[in-house]
Amino acid sequence: MKVVAFGGGTGLSILLRGLKKFTKDITAIVTVADNGGGSGVLREDLGMLPPGDMRNCIIALADIEPIMIKLMQHRFKEGYLKGQSFGNLFIAAMYEIFGDYEHALKEIGSIFRLSGKVLPMTLQDTQLKALLSNGEYILGETNITEYVSKINSKIEKIELVPSVCKPLEEAKKDIEEADVLVLGPGSLYTSVIPNLLVDEISSLLIEAKAPVFYVCNLMTQPGETDDYNAFDHVNAIIKHSSRYLIDYVIINDKLIPENMIENYKFQGARQVLVDEEQLRKFEEMNMKVICSNFIDIRKSYIRHNSEKIGQLLFNYVKENNN
Repeated sequence: MKVVAFGGGTGLSILLRGLKKFTKDITAIVTVADNGGGSGVLREDLGMLPPGDMRNCIIALADIEPIMIKLMQHRFKEGYLKGQSFGNLFIAAMYEIFGDYEHALKEIGSIFRLSGKVLPMTLQDTQLKALLSNGEYILGETNITEYVSKINSKIEKIELVPSVCKPLEEAKKDIEEADVLVLGPGSLYTSVIPNLLVDEISSLLIEAKAPVFYVCNLMTQPGETDDYNAFDHVNAIIKHSSRYLIDYVIINDKLIPENMIENYKFQGARQVLVDEEQLRKFEEMNMKVICSNFIDIRKSYIRHNSEKIGQLLFNYVKENNN
């Protein structure tokens, strides 16, 4: 099956690890509006797209030795490079060698024997701007979540700066040819929705022959989705695109044990829940909901069971292509 998945951060990379067990034809379209950490430093210093989210997705799709994965994720602990990851520097070096991102990413794909490819949502230098419920505008991804966490306000709308950002032609072609299109999981306003704000992407997803699956987050994210339930997540996507964009919503309905989420609650996160009223709303909007236990807990980290989601998508394609 040909899968196109949209997102950023750790959410998308976790999903990709499960998907690659069922197909080698995956296109990961990654948000490139990050302005914090090591990625932000390279972005400012070299005038390149922030590489952090792309690095995570490259590693997730790679067929390489564990030591190489460790090397790509290694962060320097001392000196001028403190906090910077080797993987970010590797992508920066490839970008300088080949002079453009598209060529560099193709070469990286060959080196790491990717189960597909990783593409940025746009090649333009773009930032995120958020309109808050108190009427304020905040510019910059890291500034948005930090500021919202400090004040009693919510994100009303997210925008790209500049407002018109063009997608890659390759991404458009892959969307048209896909068997399955997947949004999320990941930070709703800073990883998932930005992809939909790129010129033509929302309309391409609506018109595509493939269904669009949205993988709802397991936990709320402080500064982004405080107190959100499953329908609130979907409604935010609709507000930034169209009510006809999503066909299927994948939601975890298994309660996470209290002892497992104590640390998350301390950080201000809560489990994203779904109830009968939300399911009725989804039905009214002609969205099909798939509820199940999609939790995978490893080393006290709560993550999606990406293999189960991969199997679900594979079964869907198999049943609908016969």
